[in-house]
Amino acid sequence: MKIAYDAKRIFSSWSGLGNYSRDLVRVLSTYFPDNQYLLFNKKKSERGEAILKLPNVTFVQTTKGTLSRQLKTGIDAQNNDADIFHGLSGELPLRWNKKPIKKVVTIHDLIFERYPEYYTWIDRKIHFWKFKKAAQSADKIIAISEQTKKDIIHYLKAPESKIEVVYQGCHASFKVKQSQEILTQIKEKFNLPDKFLLNVGTIEPRKNLLNIIKALKASKIPLVVVGAKKPKYFKLIEKEIKNGKVEVQFLSGVSMEELAGIYKLAEIFIYPSFFEGFGIPVIEALFSETVVITSNTSCLPEAGGPDSVYVNTESAEDIRAKILFLWNNESERKRRAEKGLQFVQKFNDETIADEMMKVYQSLV
Repeated sequence: MKIAYDAKRIFSSWSGLGNYSRDLVRVLSTYFPDNQYLLFNKKKSERGEAILKLPNVTFVQTTKGTLSRQLKTGIDAQNNDADIFHGLSGELPLRWNKKPIKKVVTIHDLIFERYPEYYTWIDRKIHFWKFKKAAQSADKIIAISEQTKKDIIHYLKAPESKIEVVYQGCHASFKVKQSQEILTQIKEKFNLPDKFLLNVGTIEPRKNLLNIIKALKASKIPLVVVGAKKPKYFKLIEKEIKNGKVEVQFLSGVSMEELAGIYKLAEIFIYPSFFEGFGIPVIEALFSETVVITSNTSCLPEAGGPDSVYVNTESAEDIRAKILFLWNNESERKRRAEKGLQFVQKFNDETIADEMMKVYQSLV
């Protein structure tokens, strides 16, 4: 098969959608090397360099013009004799010619519908229009969790028969056994505490860092946070840190390999997000053999499995109780981490590649 991708996120984003897009192409290229994988975008960037080194992956420059991603990319894929076009971030091109091609779109979440307060009115309208249009024109819709599948049916009114759940994985760095020497170097570089709680994710209201800070008030448990800051919300965080006398360290400029080491150095990973489409940081922690505290809502129990610890996102008291339970119980942390590593194998590369290829093969 010849499979074309809207590769905008592969070349433009270091996080979320970019990681999903690069990892998917990487695992498909690795486990199904006989196919050709075409990455369509206006230009290359360093973010996609590693992917383009794979022997069966090719960059194709989208034909220039106004709204070229929306109006040219699909026709370009058809003119390159692609069998399938896959939109990796909730969108599909709006214009096609008469050459046959099957269309697949991945929809990650519909948070803009569930939590409209986090978005501007115009952004919500644009997102909804794009996602609705893509869901209507796609031959198959990929949902990254059962929760997202339910939301696609509810908000976009897509038929269930059109939707397939194919989970996400995570970057290979989190599955690598790092030596004690490398972990010590990472610890020293970032001046990390001997024992700490870890939170990874954008510092914004939906991720719920504020309730973690409240839960740690006067606990003397160090917290390390890795994530970009949204200024308005970060001011609230700073105020709560000061009032609660919480020991918090914010890190930036962390490479993927360093982040993997930080996960492994942490005693506990905490991620009490109000809502997620999937929650890759939970998978990263489980592959790193670090016990997880996360939310009892949305898709997070799907990602965390039966041996993670779940909290009421609205309750700082519940979050505090769960932190203290694990912090003071090394054997319980170890037991849950071991079980978590067994569970997370369902998100390994080969499984994801097989499930996505089954979707493609069902279309052609």
